[in-house]
Amino acid sequence: MRRILRAYLLAWEMPELIDAAGLALTELIANVVRHVPGRRCSLLMLRRPEGLRVEVTDACPSPPLSTAVDELAEGGRGLLITEAVTDRWGWQPLTGGGGRTGKTVWFECDAKAQR
Repeated sequence: MRRILRAYLLAWEMPELIDAAGLALTELIANVVRHVPGRRCSLLMLRRPEGLRVEVTDACPSPPLSTAVDELAEGGRGLLITEAVTDRWGWQPLTGGGGRTGKTVWFECDAKAQR
């Protein structure tokens, strides 16, 4: 997924976002692997006039873990890292018909102004 993200960012002429967006994407996918039964999710990458938005949607209705972590804990830093390397992040519960449950966790990275 990081390679795909990199290819899109290069095509969109936003190479400065590759490292931060790649790291944040890795952290969100790692959270799915660790915390979502069935380890399934969908990924949406959106080019925006101001940069990039990435959304990871899964079927687990539980909110993402807090960014407040124990310094000695072995895990729990994924969202802290995401917050540190992106311009914005957040989450929203899925709302829709058919009894569908889950959430979308997203982040945005702003592209640097062209000189």
